[in-house]
Amino acid sequence: MQVMPERANGWWISPAIPTIANCVLAALWFFSALGGWGDAAFCGEDDHRDPGCSAGFDDAVRLSAPVALLAVGLVAAAWALHGIRRRPGRLDALLTVAAFVWVLAEAVLFVGGYLAKP
Repeated sequence: MQVMPERANGWWISPAIPTIANCVLAALWFFSALGGWGDAAFCGEDDHRDPGCSAGFDDAVRLSAPVALLAVGLVAAAWALHGIRRRPGRLDALLTVAAFVWVLAEAVLFVGGYLAKP
């Protein structure tokens, strides 16, 4: 039986917590970028929708998509690569970086939506 090594500072946090955080941030990005939440928030709904704003928000989605793909890649690498998955410090670090990349993807959407807003 293999025992997981202790963390340097003595704290142990289940890797499920940062993984769930990454999943929640991914869902927020997905619904904001592709589910219409961001477009509705910045450009209005139904008959009050500004077409120019919607086009600008679509540009923001295109700019944030590579950042979101990077975050997906980081989370996938954290769990797929044996050398990272078996070292809790590295796993925590990579999942934390992925979470910050998700926040960056959301920031691109927000700034792009704000700039597209009439």
